[in-house]
Amino acid sequence: MFKVAVFSSKSYDKKFLSRYEKQYGICLDFFEHRLTTGSVQLAQGYDAICVFVNDELNSQVLTQLASYNIRTIALRCAGYNNVDITTAAKLKFSIARVPEYSPQAVAEHAVGLMLTLSRKFHKAYNRVKEDNFALDGLLGFNLYQKTVGVIGTGHIGKALCQILQGFSCQIIAYDPTPNTDLITTGVQYKPLDTVLNQADIISLHCPLTPTTQHLINEDTIAKMKNDVMLINTSRGGLIDTHAIISALKNQRIGYLGLDVYELESELFFEDKSDEIIQDDDFQRLLTFPNVMITGHQGFFTQEALDTIASTTLDNLSLLLNKQPCHNLCQLLK
Repeated sequence: MFKVAVFSSKSYDKKFLSRYEKQYGICLDFFEHRLTTGSVQLAQGYDAICVFVNDELNSQVLTQLASYNIRTIALRCAGYNNVDITTAAKLKFSIARVPEYSPQAVAEHAVGLMLTLSRKFHKAYNRVKEDNFALDGLLGFNLYQKTVGVIGTGHIGKALCQILQGFSCQIIAYDPTPNTDLITTGVQYKPLDTVLNQADIISLHCPLTPTTQHLINEDTIAKMKNDVMLINTSRGGLIDTHAIISALKNQRIGYLGLDVYELESELFFEDKSDEIIQDDDFQRLLTFPNVMITGHQGFFTQEALDTIASTTLDNLSLLLNKQPCHNLCQLLK
């Protein structure tokens, strides 16, 4: 039986992944530690490792794994911007991901952020708990017929477009590879600058690559409408945090909804309630009344976790048994 070390594991990871151990003949050992240069030694003696979005797969970690004769890695996520793909290719790693677990889960979360910000649900909830039923300060706006710019129309972006069409929103989109199915439903693809300029709401659904790093920056923010709503449920590095703070202070950005954050690896998925958060930029974001932040929970539904678990174990089984796997990450050669 193959042995796999699971890093960054929580109780819910163990619950869902363990369901498929016997089916695939794989023994999973769970570690709460995030995979770093300091924790990689825990992988010694295993046939493979299983990691999540904020685990480090840099050159040093990959080299150490290779010294343990580990060449198989399963990602419990779709993105692999945390992987040094050049080193991984050089050392002949096989790395598989979960390309599609529940696009609807993340898309619905994005809509939830839009509705929370537009109708101030979070403020209303806190008021009512204090017996304050006044409506002053809770004035919102309709999503109905708003122009929504969707940047990236892969599985999640497509799901978002379909949901927002139910609100009768006008959907404009940017993607280097337009989705013909969406075009037939009325989604209009436009150049990025046009999407930024015309959208009342902008939602990011593209991968984090060297090209998209800080896609939202001082220059691109300047092209947006005043009072625009910006939503990011994709990857934190798509947004230049300093630029977005400046835009919020100058009232260029009207609303900001984040489920991801540029430096989230030191914060998210952990209980920090008894600690002093040292990240001043994150703390500054929390002070704005028009900012809503959730802790990378867009994927966190029962359906998504079950799909992640089954796909991850299937990927591991295929790779460890030297069989073709359709979910391999594209590595630089």
